[in-house]
Amino acid sequence: MIMTLSIVLIIASLMLIVLVLLHRGKGGGLSSMLGGSFYSSLSGSSVVERNLDRLTVIAGAVWAISIIGLCLLYKNQA
Repeated sequence: MIMTLSIVLIIASLMLIVLVLLHRGKGGGLSSMLGGSFYSSLSGSSVVERNLDRLTVIAGAVWAISIIGLCLLYKNQA
């Protein structure tokens, strides 16, 4: 169980890094550098930002739950 949560934690951490870097900041962020015109031509940029926000919140929740689960498992193990 600890190994499974550790893998989930690593995947969630990497997803958070990528998703945060994709967000449009005040300077445009990596989302505009990696094809912001492509996103804006398909749909409004607000739709892309909302979807990025949702994915970031989900990845953050999975990260937090896996951290809490690992803490509880390590506490019970000792």
